Amino acid sequence: MIKVEGIHKSFGKVRAVRGVSFNAPDGKITGLLGPNGAGKSTTLRVLYTVLKPDAGSAHIDGVDVVSEALQARRRIGALPHGSGLYPHLTARENIAYFAHLCGLDRSEVDDRVDEIIKLLEIEDFAERRTKGFSQGQRTKVSLARALVHDPQNVLLDEPSNGLDVMATRSLRRLILKLKDTGRCVLFSSHVMQEVAALCDNICIIANGQVAIDDSIGGIRKRTGCDDLEDAFVHAIRLVGDE
Repeated sequence: MIKVEGIHKSFGKVRAVRGVSFNAPDGKITGLLGPNGAGKSTTLRVLYTVLKPDAGSAHIDGVDVVSEALQARRRIGALPHGSGLYPHLTARENIAYFAHLCGLDRSEVDDRVDEIIKLLEIEDFAERRTKGFSQGQRTKVSLARALVHDPQNVLLDEPSNGLDVMATRSLRRLILKLKDTGRCVLFSSHVMQEVAALCDNICIIANGQVAIDDSIGGIRKRTGCDDLEDAFVHAIRLVGDE
């Protein structure tokens, strides 16, 4: 479970995040939505333990992301925006390297890497160097790295960006499978169709603040909009009018 309580983060005079709070429970898919510059990526980076909040707190399974950053990292699998693969390593080598970084026993690494390669259906290119991979192939390998240590909490920043239809469908099936195994899944997306198909709850951020945090049905009811995209725009405008 991920719990965020009143976090603030500024960069000079820019107040990127202003008192954001929300919960992402186990066994649910929570969407983090907002326009560009709303504070989504900054919020995720706090949860990745890459940034420290100026105020407020965030916990991963009860572990503080600031005072217990290493323990928090062990509980998350993160797919940040941009794959960041090592181009001269094969897909298998990239995944295995992260398995070692995450502290898996050497005796477990090979079996676990084989398991995750099969799960993500990347056998066909597992032994190829990642330089020259398609966007879909890079995303799958990056996701495999994020999941190789079997984390309880999975954080995905626009995971379907640049994927074709078949790769997107495959990714959605995997996200739903993670939910079904009781994982906490938190992901950022701009694709409303994807959000509607996957999310149990949605937290919409605008101007660094939470505009609305509810189930899809709850958001539609509170905004008076049946269409999720219209509800999204309505919620953002409410914050802009404050």
